[in-house]
Amino acid sequence: MGQRFTATIEKRGKWYVGYVEGMPGVNTQGRTLREVSANLQEAITLVLESQRELRSQEPPTRVYKKTIEVEA
Repeated sequence: MGQRFTATIEKRGKWYVGYVEGMPGVNTQGRTLREVSANLQEAITLVLESQRELRSQEPPTRVYKKTIEVEA
């Protein structure tokens, strides 16, 4: 059995907008619930594949953390 994620799908005009909270990069839209669901499934798969690939690479020799402030 695969992993399960909870998506939020909102109706916005003629479009459905979907995203998975806490999973950056997983957001999409579609004209139907079926389309946005398929797009979300693809986005989740791509993000998970990307994360697996990054973990398999050599670890960084140095990591920097910096606070970035923006005017919103």
